[in-house]
Parts: sequence; structure tokens; C-alpha cells
Amino acid sequence: MSLRTDWLVPLGAFEAAARHQNFARAAEQLHLTASAVSHHVRRLEARLGVVLFQRHARGVTLTAEGRRLADATSSAFADVEGTLQTLRGRADQAETLRITTLHSLANAWLVPRLGRFASRHPHIRISLETEAVLTRFDEGGPDLGIRHGAGQWPGLHARYLMPDRLFPVTSPALAKSAKVRTAEDVARLPLIADLSRQGWPDWMRAAGLGGMSVQEHFTMSDSTDALRAAASGLGAALARERITLPWLARGDLIQLPGPVLPARWSYYIIYPDHRPLSAPAQRFADWLQEEVAAESARERADPVRPADT
Repeated sequence: MSLRTDWLVPLGAFEAAARHQNFARAAEQLHLTASAVSHHVRRLEARLGVVLFQRHARGVTLTAEGRRLADATSSAFADVEGTLQTLRGRADQAETLRITTLHSLANAWLVPRLGRFASRHPHIRISLETEAVLTRFDEGGPDLGIRHGAGQWPGLHARYLMPDRLFPVTSPALAKSAKVRTAEDVARLPLIADLSRQGWPDWMRAAGLGGMSVQEHFTMSDSTDALRAAASGLGAALARERITLPWLARGDLIQLPGPVLPARWSYYIIYPDHRPLSAPAQRFADWLQEEVAAESARERADPVRPADT
């Protein structure tokens, strides 16, 4: 026999009556009349085919069958109440923020900074989703996203976050062994490309090497994989500054000679036009812009320069 929802009201009345051993006191707790509690208990007895209470002038007492059911319902209701209290406590204490962004930005730029946001807002829980394709901001979807583009997405508000720049990088070992001194030396290295809309042909023109053919030996679908390939010595990658700074700081990559290109596209905080940011999302967006301002100040004090190879 499955427990259908129409059993819940009679079971609730029975549990209260069994706990108080009194229909009147159970009725006070449930905001019912004593006759209503008695009706629910009799209905339950009829459905089960057993007597749950012995009725007498001074009140009621449980039968053996009633005691078995009282033990079960008391335990079950206590478990449910404990779970409800836990859920209410979590709702009071924590808010969940869902963020969507690119894997490359999350890995190199966002995740290393999240600890500072968590320290400032310990009650905000973060769910971070990385995907190349822009997700739908449906009900129950992400609260906001961070995307690289021209700042125009249909149905989305785009809040400018930060610019980007492009420059060539490779492993220190390859730069040394290939004796890279000039932009033309860079162009002769095996070139690693990704699927970005601005790449080696743009850099060649800026370097005055428009007459040289672009030989892209490796093409990676993800910018992080392109950086990893360069760090392993496969060749030179045209790197976006925002996601490359940690690699430079660790010494896994070095910046090569040649022009630094302003990126045509920038990073934006995006969210649906039809609904305002939630309070946690607004705090996160404000914090992101604070992080960018602090990073810009550090860059002005210690700019990235090509390594002396």
C-alpha cells in the first residue's frame, strides 16, 4: 500500500492525539475542534481496519497497534521537522549565486580571486559554470555571466568590465634556443592559434610583417590549451593578457618581442534585460569592478614587458 497525500491529515491528527493522549489538547495544537480530531482518527482506523485508541471517560489510551503507529509517525514527523529546520536555517544564512563564464577566464583570472569575495561575503554560495556557448538566462539559470565580446548580446544588459591586449608568448627554453630577438624571429617560430576572432595575421600586420605567410602549426579550440602548448615548447601563442598573467608570473611563459595589440573585444558582465540583478549578483558585479581597478593600479606600477632573450 503506497502512502498517498490523503493519508497525511489523518496521520497528523493521530500523531498529535497519540503524543498528548488527549483529543482536546491535540485539537488546540492543530487549531481544530476535538470532534474534528476524533473524526480523523476514526477515519484512519476505518481505513486500517484496526483500533488505535481505547476510549474511556477520562480520555484515550493507545492500543498495541496504536503504539506501533505512534512510534513510526513520531519518528517520521521528527525527521521531516528536522529537515525543514535545516532548510530554513540555510535559506536564512546563505544565498546562492550562479555565474557563467569562459573556462580560460575562470581558470586564470576569476578563480584565484574568489577567496577575497568569499571572505567579504561568507553567506553567499557560488556556483561557477564554464562553457564556451552563451547559456540561456532562463528562470533558475545563471544570475550573471562574464563574457568576451563587442558588448552587444540580444536581450542582455552588458556592463563593461575590462579591456584586453594581445602579445606573443612562448616557453623560456624555446625563446633561448631559437635566439628570438625580433618580431621577425617570432614569426619564424611554429605558431599556435586558437579560435579567437583576432589572431596572428593581425599581429603580423601590426609588426610590419604583412608580406610573410602565416604558418599556424597548431590550432586549439580553447585559449588555455594554446597557452599550455606554448609553455610545453611547441611554439609561440598569441596570448590574451588577462588569462596569461599567471603564466608569466610563474615563469612558465615569457612575453616575446613585437607589438602589443589592443584587443577588439573586451570583457563584460552580462545579465538579462528583463530582470534586475539580485542582491548577491549586484555585490559580485561591484566586487569584480573593484578587482579590475586594483589590478589596473598594479599594472601601472609594474607593467608587463618582453623578456630579455
